[in-house]
Amino acid sequence: QVQLVESGGGLVQAGGSLRLSCADSGRTFSSYTMGWFRQAPGKEREFVGAVRSDGGTNYADSAKGRFTISRDNANKVSLQMNSLKPEDTAVYYCATGRSFLSIVTMMRIRNYDYWGQGTQVTVSS
Repeated sequence: QVQLVESGGGLVQAGGSLRLSCADSGRTFSSYTMGWFRQAPGKEREFVGAVRSDGGTNYADSAKGRFTISRDNANKVSLQMNSLKPEDTAVYYCATGRSFLSIVTMMRIRNYDYWGQGTQVTVSS
């Protein structure tokens, strides 16, 4: 059983920043596409961004220019979120997918096999 653990969520004022992390001490994340998704109350889970095994990235329009995904080490990936807005409030999830997904398929939930428990991000106005 793969266990992914997200951390770093919390409460922040609009315009502030948070850095989320996803870790699994028993897995080398560089071998996978790593995706970040979020789900707000009453809404469907949506794509935020992803990085594939060769370093290629894709971001949702809502995240471009504000969010950055990075590989911190072999067992940890991060989502740096800047200029946060109230509409960014959601539970954020990391997930592992196939090592080399296309720009289009990186956005699709069905291409990710393992998911973390999520971490809450709340942005106040």
